[in-house]
Amino acid sequence: MSTSAANPPVTAPEPAPSSNKIRAFLRLVMIEHSVFALPFALIAAFTAMWDDDRRVHWLQLGLIIVAMVSARTVAMAANRILDRRFDALNPRTAKRELVTGALSVAVAWRGFAIALVIFLASAAALGWLPLALSPIAVGLLVLYSYGKRFTDFPQVLLGLAQAVAPIGAWMGVTGGFAWPATALGLAVGTWIGGFDLIYSCQDAEIDRQIDSRSFPARFGIPAALRWSSITHLVTVACYLWFGLAAGLGVLWWIGLTVTAAVLVYEHLIVKPHDLSRVNRAFFTANGFVGIQLFLFAIADLIVQGLRA
Repeated sequence: MSTSAANPPVTAPEPAPSSNKIRAFLRLVMIEHSVFALPFALIAAFTAMWDDDRRVHWLQLGLIIVAMVSARTVAMAANRILDRRFDALNPRTAKRELVTGALSVAVAWRGFAIALVIFLASAAALGWLPLALSPIAVGLLVLYSYGKRFTDFPQVLLGLAQAVAPIGAWMGVTGGFAWPATALGLAVGTWIGGFDLIYSCQDAEIDRQIDSRSFPARFGIPAALRWSSITHLVTVACYLWFGLAAGLGVLWWIGLTVTAAVLVYEHLIVKPHDLSRVNRAFFTANGFVGIQLFLFAIADLIVQGLRA
């Protein structure tokens, strides 16, 4: 038998098609989870337009959506790249694309860079102030990814990063700051920070083992769930503040009542000794909160005169 027949030449595997890389990147950043924060950026934008001249400015709205989704993509890509060592050590996250090799780190960095350029371009199109402040927004979004390395309170960093969305959306419409936007930003920040406290409980033990810092790992799951409840009380208070400051009507208050009921449900179904329903609380309940509150807010604004 000839040497060439016994040892056929090894050929390099064909590179994955670009479409597969794009799909893998979108899975990596969990693009569908934009539903958590995007509705509140839209609430801020529509409310600012209603407060300004009662009309929807579609170009501004489109730019705000692009800015919001691209900024979140920047944050998630940075998180997955920087946390890939932790992800590999955690059974819950060990199947993420950068751990399994379904997506290369180089491709993830390219996706990060493209999303960053899109975010900066959309911020620039919205005005000089959004562009000038965009580095602060990016800094907060990326800082959260480092949080578990130096603080037991990474949810605070996450909340600050998420609070940027409604404030930035309002600023993109009006070119300035306003108390209603601040109230809504604090509501969103405490809401997301609070339910991330719940979500991180399922990793408390493994976080201790792999030296990944978190509130549940440091203070325990019961303490984390208590502080999540307290944080969500602040959330409801901030939504109340937003409704009063913006001058919203009865439909907003109905939506807020539903939101409060869902938050109570969320905390009732997750127990320190039973975390089996964390995903129901995290994904189902919180996804519902964002969508229904957005619908009630828009309906209220339309009733009060918002026009296309």
